[in-house]
Amino acid sequence: MERILLAYDGGAPARRALETAAELALAFRAALSVVSVVPVGPDGKPTEAWDGGEEHARELHEAKRSLAERGLQVDLLEPRGDPARTIERIAAEGGFDTIVIGSRGLGDLDRALTGSVSEHVVTHTSATVVVTH
Repeated sequence: MERILLAYDGGAPARRALETAAELALAFRAALSVVSVVPVGPDGKPTEAWDGGEEHARELHEAKRSLAERGLQVDLLEPRGDPARTIERIAAEGGFDTIVIGSRGLGDLDRALTGSVSEHVVTHTSATVVVTH
């Protein structure tokens, strides 16, 4: 384990993922990057009216502060796009060998309607994926 990508959105599953990513980075002395994807549609506009990116920037800086308290220096990434596909692309292009991501625990209906980011990442990347619940 040399390069870890933490997918972070500030929610409870993501906070658990942050804890796990911190433990792994410290144990393996691995580089750690944190990504928070601003979801946008095909037209390039945010998919949620309230979500223009400010919330993601705040979440990233909270994650950075929390990880710095543990002695970890991290890179922050705030791309725009489809979250699942963007995390997949960043992991491949950045040479990340491990991805840590939280699961929202969607039921079958919600997963069918909205899709599961963690499920997509698990099934579409060659990296080791750690999913926290």
